[in-house]
Amino acid sequence: MSKQKKNTFNDFSGIMFSTDPDFVYESNQQEEQETLPNAQQDLRVLLDRKNRGGKTVTLVTGFVGSDADLEKLAKTLKTKCGVGGGAKDGEIILQGDFKEKAFLYLQKEGYKVKKSGG
Repeated sequence: MSKQKKNTFNDFSGIMFSTDPDFVYESNQQEEQETLPNAQQDLRVLLDRKNRGGKTVTLVTGFVGSDADLEKLAKTLKTKCGVGGGAKDGEIILQGDFKEKAFLYLQKEGYKVKKSGG
């Protein structure tokens, strides 16, 4: 018999009660995605000012892999550029204009990377 994690109230998204004793709720949670090797990643580096109060940020998009690996790459980029930022939803955000630095570092690490935007 497989071991199931205990469901919390938020996991049921609308189901309140079931009279079926054999009911097993199918959750919509995605399995952790496997991280592609550096050479197979197709990353884009671009500058963005939209919805950021006029402040410029450098975005690295197109990362395919686990959130832990995305966070690790984001931390390395933030350290190399000496800035703050974050990572979520397959994007890395670096505060400021670090398009060239990020591009060169990612290229040196073997990522397939392109500059995008103006």
